[in-house]
Amino acid sequence: MRNSEGANSTASPVQSVDRAITVLELLAREGEAGITDIAAELGVHKSTASRLVSALEVRNLVEQLGERGKYAIGFGVVRLAGAATGRMDLAKLGNQTCQTLADALGETVNIAVADGGVAINISQAFGSAAVTAQNWTGRRTPLHATSSGKVLLAYMTADDRDPLLRHRLEQYTPRTTVTPRELREELEQVVHDGFAASFEEYEVGMHAVAVPIYGADGAVTAALSASGPAYRLSRERIRQVVRPMTDAAAELSGQLGHFPR
Repeated sequence: MRNSEGANSTASPVQSVDRAITVLELLAREGEAGITDIAAELGVHKSTASRLVSALEVRNLVEQLGERGKYAIGFGVVRLAGAATGRMDLAKLGNQTCQTLADALGETVNIAVADGGVAINISQAFGSAAVTAQNWTGRRTPLHATSSGKVLLAYMTADDRDPLLRHRLEQYTPRTTVTPRELREELEQVVHDGFAASFEEYEVGMHAVAVPIYGADGAVTAALSASGPAYRLSRERIRQVVRPMTDAAAELSGQLGHFPR
């Protein structure tokens, strides 16, 4: 138990941080604790302990297990831990995200990252309506002709993106955008809308849509995409699936340590 409070109960910033860490260590050790136990551990009045725990709760670092119940470590701590190891665990974490989203949408879902001048798929799951079981994991795809690639391009720094858009781009189908100027305009729209689409630009008869995944540093680290046949994943339906995809990407971003501002 820490030393009890003196006459001046106003804690310095350093003391407040020390107390907050002590609370987290207590909950990690005991699993759960009430305000009385926390106050005893800190050597402070229950009102002081309650204010401190409330501040931690706002940040999701602790959570109350029930009304007027005890407190336990919150998911915010997991997110902080994810900031240290999240990038290495993207593929592992992404597998569950992909499968959950594929089950909900019925389409094939992938996660891709930029690798030089291409996108490489690191996770994949098939939905119930997927027409083929083509495995894209580990395959490299063009940035300019795929929805994932467009997301990765759109959020790249200019220093990384400009060298890739200096020359006419390779054409894969009659719908592929091959002019750098036109692609730049589309990438600006991607940032504005928060998603990218590909309408038969890489494969005839296939549509796809992708949204960004953010890392702990706030930069886009990957793209989450859903793809399917044009007759089913229509332009109208793409607009409908953007929201659940964005929600799934936000959850995964949180697991990677990203805190939206």
